[in-house]
Amino acid sequence: MRVVGGIAGGIHLMVPKTDLRPTMEVVKNAIFNSLMEVVPDARVLDLFAGCGSLGIEALSRGAKSATFVESERRSTQTIEKNLAKTRLEGGEVAAMDVFKWLSRQPASTTFHLILADPPYVKRAGDRDFVGEIVANEDLHRILAPGGLFVLEHLPEEKLVLEKRWDCIRQKRYGATTVSFLQSAISGQKD
Repeated sequence: MRVVGGIAGGIHLMVPKTDLRPTMEVVKNAIFNSLMEVVPDARVLDLFAGCGSLGIEALSRGAKSATFVESERRSTQTIEKNLAKTRLEGGEVAAMDVFKWLSRQPASTTFHLILADPPYVKRAGDRDFVGEIVANEDLHRILAPGGLFVLEHLPEEKLVLEKRWDCIRQKRYGATTVSFLQSAISGQKD
């Protein structure tokens, strides 16, 4: 696992020994190549951050800041080590449950780019993090007008977007689908 592009390109990242499923480099590269105009100077939010590879990639490619939200202690320690190793500035780690963190954000908090790679449902009865994050009002509220929400999920998982989100692009990479979402009412927020 390494940083693919930008000023920290080629630096290998640490991955904690957990059941973490980091974003494959080919998927990460495809995501960021399609976000070239969005990332520079953006305020980025990396939810279910794992080892921090998505937010670190954004910082490496010119994002102004990246907030990493992750509840697993070994993962948050790894994110901090990866930020130190890459010497990228603007990273902040929040060691907290994603939904609790979202609910505590003031109305003035907004992000231009929100990245989420939640745990996948592996068997019946598992918590559906993808469905929960798409339906989360607080997430929708903190996305800046015209901002993007990039969500990784299983290809067979149908997203229930209701009238809140517009899917502007969706691409499958093996066992992962990446959906690019915008607020369906972003034009009205401006």
